[in-house]
Amino acid sequence: QVQLVESGGGLVQAGGSLRLSCAASGLTFSRYFMGWFRQAPGKEREFVAVIRNYGSTYYADSVKGRFTISRDNAKNMVYLQVNSLKPEDTAVYHCTAGKAEDISMLTIRNSRQYDYWGQGTQLIVSS
Repeated sequence: QVQLVESGGGLVQAGGSLRLSCAASGLTFSRYFMGWFRQAPGKEREFVAVIRNYGSTYYADSVKGRFTISRDNAKNMVYLQVNSLKPEDTAVYHCTAGKAEDISMLTIRNSRQYDYWGQGTQLIVSS
């Protein structure tokens, strides 16, 4: 079965950096868009970033210029480099996978377009 396992979260001071990782298994990785969504306490899950199967990237306005998503199709890995962190970045970050042929560019930021989800890794940014 498909598994997405995130790692790399933690406690970091405002202005700091981390790299979140997601290891995928049980799917043909190169056929999937890979994304990151986040959910803060008491809030709905929100789009952070997505990378298409061959590299185009999309970001939420709130993270553009600070976060970078990347993938390694040979290793079935996706990464999220998070820089210049702010307290409002505090959330559980979830990795997600969606079939490339099923996702429209109009809905690429919609969580319902994605088929598989990891359990998440928590990022806490202190002020």
